[in-house]
Amino acid sequence: MSQETGPDQTVIDVAGQPVLDSQGMFEAAAGLPEQVFDAAVAARGLEGLPERDRIENVVVLGMGGSGMVGDVLAAAAGPFLPVPVIVSKGYELPAFVGETSLVFAVSFSGNTEETVEAASAAAVEGARMVVVTKGGELGRLAASWGVPVVGVPDNLAQPRAGLGALAIPALVVLEEVGLFPGAQQWIDFAVEQLRRRRDLLVGDGLLGRALAARIGRTLPIFYGGGQVGATAAQRWKSQVNENAKVAAFWNTQPESCHNEVAGWGQHGDLSRQVFTVVNLRHDFEHPQVSRRFEVVNTLLEEVVSSVEEVRAEGEGQLAQLLDLVMVGDFVSLHLAAREQLDPGPVPVLDHVKSAITSGANV
Repeated sequence: MSQETGPDQTVIDVAGQPVLDSQGMFEAAAGLPEQVFDAAVAARGLEGLPERDRIENVVVLGMGGSGMVGDVLAAAAGPFLPVPVIVSKGYELPAFVGETSLVFAVSFSGNTEETVEAASAAAVEGARMVVVTKGGELGRLAASWGVPVVGVPDNLAQPRAGLGALAIPALVVLEEVGLFPGAQQWIDFAVEQLRRRRDLLVGDGLLGRALAARIGRTLPIFYGGGQVGATAAQRWKSQVNENAKVAAFWNTQPESCHNEVAGWGQHGDLSRQVFTVVNLRHDFEHPQVSRRFEVVNTLLEEVVSSVEEVRAEGEGQLAQLLDLVMVGDFVSLHLAAREQLDPGPVPVLDHVKSAITSGANV
């Protein structure tokens, strides 16, 4: 993204139009390749990691943009790991967590109350822990526990702008423990693909802006196949929520063929005006999942505004997942720009957190 900053915290985009972006979200999206690369370097050589034969399961604790770390790990490393990966988003710690668990506690701010509570319980149970955070209460606790900590760069304004910084350390740690040999190669492939994709997204900007224009003011529904597609779809949905301040939805194949598809049709005249479907495709779909996309598309074309498709590129699950993530980030930012919305601040989320902390009614 060309970055010419105006006096009112605007950025002049590739089309020469002023875009309000007070927290540098466009710049953060464009910086994902370097963020991934730097995060891998920062996570190397941690002291206090457990031995490979002492780990029976991997658990990732986190919420929101930080919680997405677990989904990325499950999608990119899960198919190769000899132990299960459990993603836990909430206050409660899974009951099985104990001394043979490797627990990643991830909180951008360090003050996410759900993660702090669950991580504290994991520490009590004797789990082997790695903390990823800027600091805050979780950082303070990690220091008192004497567990490895990976810091998050200070130049990132929002958790969703730091997916690379938050997620990549877990992959590196798994490699150094001996659970995910070859992780660095997959990270390198991802960086290469992200740089290629960035050239398209910030060159003429048409890829992101054109899809945002086709979505327009409809409500997008994102479908992905398998773990890679599901994680990408969830990311696109949350980015549209937070950046564009728009309701959005996601589901997966083949699951949606067993329920959601039955809900299309009765109100076709209405849904055709309201919804746009975006299929997020990749090379690691089961053949029958690919077939299901084809069949469902023929049904949806009659009852939604349009059916769009974005296909991932790159070598490996991590590269293709982050490739889809990067495209979705830019689409969500262009949706915000179309409505002259500042994508960074999320006052509603701040209000909810404040109300929960204070005990007041929302």
